[in-house]
Amino acid sequence: MEVLFLGTGASVPSRNKATSCIAVRSGSDIVLMDCGEGSQRQIMVSPFSFMKIRAILITHLHGDHVFGLPGLLQTMSLSGRKDPVTVYGPPGIKACVDAFMKATEGETVYPLDIVEVSGGESFRVKDLTVSVFRTEHNITSVGFKVSEPDKPGKLDREKALSLGVSDGPDMARLKNGESVNGVDPKDVLGPAIKGASVAYTGDTMPCQSVIDGCMGSTALIHECTYMSEDTELAAEHAHSTAIQAAEVAEKSSSTCLLLTHISNRYDDLETVEAEARTVHPDTVAVKDMQLYEVTSSGVRLSDRTPSE
Repeated sequence: MEVLFLGTGASVPSRNKATSCIAVRSGSDIVLMDCGEGSQRQIMVSPFSFMKIRAILITHLHGDHVFGLPGLLQTMSLSGRKDPVTVYGPPGIKACVDAFMKATEGETVYPLDIVEVSGGESFRVKDLTVSVFRTEHNITSVGFKVSEPDKPGKLDREKALSLGVSDGPDMARLKNGESVNGVDPKDVLGPAIKGASVAYTGDTMPCQSVIDGCMGSTALIHECTYMSEDTELAAEHAHSTAIQAAEVAEKSSSTCLLLTHISNRYDDLETVEAEARTVHPDTVAVKDMQLYEVTSSGVRLSDRTPSE
């Protein structure tokens, strides 16, 4: 999977940050997570195509997470899109989209479905599985975990040959889970390789449902509106600090923590990053337009990240 951070700002855009929007790509298919103001422009200047978006996951209805949605939906119509799109979000998302489209006289020429979720649901987007978990903010909110399917384990070629399986197509069939000449795949395949996963919290205070929902994630994208010096402000506005995000990463056994939604009051992202690393060493404070590669073995900044 690839994760492209289209917007990493908190509440309002700045010269260097757009508001919340993250694209997860698997193959050519894209799942968009939140859609703040200016998201479609960010997509247009990125390596990704908005015409490949299959689903849009909205965590909550604050403007910095949803104001870009009507423009994006309408632009896809103006571009001649035919493929369906499903928007998932918390209760109220259907009324929100309906109001946006009615007020702006917007319409779509492609099938558009709006699905409300509250936490605990699971659904498929192409080959990806999306699970929903409850978060705690000052408005109804949810988070999402996007997971790739597990991959077959390593094939013991020598053992397969000794059992009478020929090189070529028969080996491929075994790898794909088919029995060949009486040889069962489990006899020659190692343990399945767990698929990569990306969890995204949206805006939230630390809570057990977030820990449970993000459990075992390869990449945990966690909001980090404040640093620990402003813990009281974080609680007052139902957000998280860098330390709290790192504690969630530790408790959920997440491999890599990617901090986003960082307040503009903190100019030095390295300081934010350093604070979280005291709890979870594998932490990065992300920037707009950074592209990360997420595999079952870990997370790395892509060499193909667009220039800032």
